[in-house]
Amino acid sequence: MNPIKPVKPLALTGIAITGALVLAGCGGSGSSGPSGSSGAELSVGASYMPQPVSADMAAGFLTITNKGGTQDELTSVTSDSAGEITMHETNGGAMEEVTSFEVPAHGQLVFKSGGNHLMFEKLKRRPEQGDTITLKLKFAESGPLTVEMPVKSATYNPSTGH
Repeated sequence: MNPIKPVKPLALTGIAITGALVLAGCGGSGSSGPSGSSGAELSVGASYMPQPVSADMAAGFLTITNKGGTQDELTSVTSDSAGEITMHETNGGAMEEVTSFEVPAHGQLVFKSGGNHLMFEKLKRRPEQGDTITLKLKFAESGPLTVEMPVKSATYNPSTGH
């Protein structure tokens, strides 16, 4: 029979600190939009769309950073520029559409060439280099984020590797 062990004061201190950190993460930051009660602190960077070769389909790449202590989930992406935007992951060279992506606490969700990516389908007009596409990212817990995605040359290769 296992006796019940009392909780040590050090463990209680750790729980209190963890709780305070989660609560501190609820405020969000100016660039992340409302983060609700999730504790996620989301921001987006390194976004771009290579100028599409096709008139009706394009790919998009970006990085979502979560500085908060709680994970969130990207559930959809929309834009007035496309009839539909789908999310894809690439595993072992095979592309598969997914309905959501985890944005880990204190981590990043990276969409890059050859990996996770966005597919813009049913384009309303073909984006040209120098254009900017406006996206709305929706999350399971946090409020939506609006992203300005610049259209780069078809051969653009960012120095960040994305």
